[in-house]
This record gives sequence, C-alpha cells and structure tokens, in this order.
Amino acid sequence: MKARDVNVFYGDKQALFDVSLDIPDRSVTALIGPSGCGKSTFLRCLDRMNDVIEGCRVTGEITLDGQNIYSPQVDPVQLRARVGMVFQKPNPFPKSIFENVAYGPRIHGLASSKSELEEIVVNSLTKAGLFEEVKDRLNESGTGLSGGQQQRLCIARAISVNPEVILMDEPCSALDPIATARIEALMEDLKKNFCIVIVTHSMQQAARVSQLTAFFHLGKLVEVDETTKMFTNPTDVRTQDYVTGRFG
Repeated sequence: MKARDVNVFYGDKQALFDVSLDIPDRSVTALIGPSGCGKSTFLRCLDRMNDVIEGCRVTGEITLDGQNIYSPQVDPVQLRARVGMVFQKPNPFPKSIFENVAYGPRIHGLASSKSELEEIVVNSLTKAGLFEEVKDRLNESGTGLSGGQQQRLCIARAISVNPEVILMDEPCSALDPIATARIEALMEDLKKNFCIVIVTHSMQQAARVSQLTAFFHLGKLVEVDETTKMFTNPTDVRTQDYVTGRFG
C-alpha cells in the first residue's frame, strides 16, 4: 500500500497533515507516537473506516496494488475484504466460534459448499493459532473464550476472507503478557503471507515485531525507517526523545 499527501479533517479540525508512507508487503509496519498523534486515524484511512464517521473528510491518495482506494469505483465493502481490521478490544460476534469465522467467507461467496466453508474455518483458526484449543467446541459462543483467545478469533475472522493487508489497532493493549506473546508470535508467522500494519503504544512491541517503524507526532509523520535504525539511531530529535522516553 502507498499513501501520498494524506490529510484528514474532522469537521474544521485537521487531524492528519500531508502523510506519505509506503507500506511494504509481507512485513510488519509499526505506527508509533504519543496519544492523539494521528496513528489510529491514519490506520482507519487504510480501509476507509473513517467513511463511517460523520463530518470526516480525507484528501490525498492511498493506493492498494496501484488502485486508489478512495476512487468512486471502489466498493468499501469489497475493500474491507482485502484489508482486514483487528481492533484494540476483542470484538467477536455473539455467535458460535465457527460462525464468527464463517461469516465473512459466507457473505463474500468464497465457499461453494459446506465442506469448503468448513475447510476455510479450520484453516483460518489454524493460522491464528487457535484451532487446537477450540476444535471440540466450535459450536460454543465466541464470547465465552478468554481475552487472548477472543483476539485470536478476531484475527482468524479477519484472515478468513483471504485479505492482502491486516490492520491491527493496539491488538494487545487489553491482554496479559502471555496472550500478548502469543499474538506477537502469530504476527511473526502471518507476515510471511500478509502485509501487516500495527498501531502500538509499546516501544518494546514495535521493536520486537516490526521491520519498519513510522513515528507520528501532532498529526504529522515525523520519520519512517527500518525499525532497528529508528530505535538505535533515529534522524529526528523528536523521534529520539520519544523512543528514549523523554516525552509521550
């Protein structure tokens, strides 16, 4: 994905200023910065989630495989099948574990038979590292799982429609350290097949899971570089101050 000169306005207030960023495939890109700096706003631009916010206006260009996702020819529903989203708080549907994962493939017509649908569900749960834990209770409610399991169920739901990009908005902030480690290991595995963008407040997490890091401050993209360089030798003094804990 590529973003060029992206500005976001909520009514009269501008939240993002001229953000340009190339997001590489098959890797993890971390968006970091203090609260309210625009990282989640930018993340929501990538699957047009800002469309549902009244008074929100996005200018500039964001392309996926060379196509502008804000073009009138692009159906936001189809776009969100190609760009999956995992939220901060696990939000499984109040349905069975099986139906949580089957929902997307069913509405997008990805399975032509019951056995094909079952195969998609099993594969998605396996890729999300959850199948072995839930294989005997697929008909039980997804809301009955632990927080970490619910988040992995939401990841299984996101990858069930075979997206190209997975967006994660602080996916571990509501989880304990063990569940967080499971999600981080999962990201490491998923990046072999997907482009992943994660918003995180944890410097340590960004350093552990990402290959590229983008630092946002006051609605502007200050700096973007390989993660190791960003954390050891950033170019901008504001990045240096943030990663060393002087502010934020």
